[in-house]
Amino acid sequence: MSSVLFGRARAGLSVVLSFAVAACSAGPSVPASGPVPTPTSPGEYDVVIEGGRIVDGTGNGWYPGDVGIRGDRIVAVTRPGVLREAPAHTRIDAAGMVVAPGFIDIQSHSRSSFVGTGDGRVVSKVTMGVTTEIMGESTTNGPSSPAMLEAAGAQVGVTQFETFGDWMQAMEDHGASVNFGSFVGASTIRVFGMGMAMGTAGSPERRAMQQAVRQAMRDGAFGIGSALVYPPGNFAATDELISINAAAAPFGGVYITHMRSEADNFLEAIDEALEIGTEAGVPVEIYHLKAAGQRNWHKAALAVAKIDSARAAGVDVQANMYPYTAGGTGLDACFPPWASADGELFENLADPEMRTRIRREMEVQTEPWEAFCSLATPEGTMLLGLNLPEHQQYRGWWLADIAEAMGKDWIDTAMDIVLAERQRVSTMYFLMSEENVAMQLQQPWIKFGTDAGGMDPATVDGLAHPRAYGTFTRILGKYVREENVLPLEDAVRKMSSAVATRLSIRHRGLLEEGYYADVVVFDPETVADHATYDEPHQLSTGVRHVFVNGVAVVADGVHTGALPGRPVHGPGWAGWER
Repeated sequence: MSSVLFGRARAGLSVVLSFAVAACSAGPSVPASGPVPTPTSPGEYDVVIEGGRIVDGTGNGWYPGDVGIRGDRIVAVTRPGVLREAPAHTRIDAAGMVVAPGFIDIQSHSRSSFVGTGDGRVVSKVTMGVTTEIMGESTTNGPSSPAMLEAAGAQVGVTQFETFGDWMQAMEDHGASVNFGSFVGASTIRVFGMGMAMGTAGSPERRAMQQAVRQAMRDGAFGIGSALVYPPGNFAATDELISINAAAAPFGGVYITHMRSEADNFLEAIDEALEIGTEAGVPVEIYHLKAAGQRNWHKAALAVAKIDSARAAGVDVQANMYPYTAGGTGLDACFPPWASADGELFENLADPEMRTRIRREMEVQTEPWEAFCSLATPEGTMLLGLNLPEHQQYRGWWLADIAEAMGKDWIDTAMDIVLAERQRVSTMYFLMSEENVAMQLQQPWIKFGTDAGGMDPATVDGLAHPRAYGTFTRILGKYVREENVLPLEDAVRKMSSAVATRLSIRHRGLLEEGYYADVVVFDPETVADHATYDEPHQLSTGVRHVFVNGVAVVADGVHTGALPGRPVHGPGWAGWER
């Protein structure tokens, strides 16, 4: 990488690196910090789970049976009673319970839990049955140019690594209760070559970005993850995204994307995603599929039809979602993307001339961008992440009510708050319809992701999106048991093997002999989410036992503190050759 590119990468890196903090079959070794199952004698089991209803992750109907675990593997899936007399260190009576493969969160933001001062336990995740988390939307902690590393070093709590592989190794050394893997962030790759600058990437910059992608794929990335509504991700043109995905294609990469629009240009954004995947030769996975804003709700059915049509024509496109009608991102998403170019958002908000220009674009949109405040309306925009003492009283308030209390219009209020806080300000936007959520859950190519990091209600402060605590249990309780939107077996398949198959994660996602022992035991009659928008820090209930690589991380509904998680890698990982 030339010094010119390093200089470009230096400008405004604090914004993208701060966002990086906020916002693959398993390797052969157990992390040093993770407990190792006690060796067993021949014929002896570490764990026997007996008498449960086995929902094996294939989508097939449940059947009664026993499951035997030895070391980190499932070694027996039998008819009920076969293991009744077998010697075992731990025996679990699963009568009336469902025994299923551990759930795989395809859109996690738990990175800060797995490096630095994070404790790795991701309590809110494991207590809803998650055993594997997949990260990488937009930004990742590697790779980094020297300028990116320098900028990260100047910020408290920001951890960056020179390579994607260094980051994976750091998470393994740190220890986690769940398995972990990641796409490589498209915005991280963009900053590697272009910094926060707008404009077209030239040939030298693209070659550098492509080389960084190839190395990340060898280091175990699942592909490229983009977020095309946030700077600097939305500075990348379609042909740039094709070029970097083409670099991932020979390694079996998947292109997963928060598309350029989920609202007024929703259908056009799907077309762009399909073009990128087709031209680059990679499968396409759409993050958190939704039709945002009431004026766009009718497009949800059209989007499903478009995806079905593309699949019928042979295009490998699928999607995932979370089961809520509100999305979450920063309050800065209310401003036009150019306002954040070169990392100068705060400077622009403080400049009267630039501020007037920003206001004009918010009032009368002249360029295609996702104007979150307008889509949700100020009455449907809830502010969460306020840090300043004078703003604490407004946590959980609607933007319209804050504006009234401050005696300003909502545009000035949003600009003043972001400028004063000098951060993105975590915000929830109520954008979707319940009818569309239920309709999307039924699609055969849908999978589930929290779009959130793991949390511990005993230590967390402030508000959060309830999806961090309840995504998977909400589906099992509300949409499976209470509303019969989809069958239990299909829900479990979409939570487990559908993700493992999509990402080529080896030997996970099914209750099958020889597979890693990622297992969840839950009560289908009581499993439920309790987190709400007003009181989000409430753990799910009904998940009784969770095993990761054969080690209990939840026992009788309580986190054990164990950290047995391992890295999971994409099909291009160089480690497969060793």
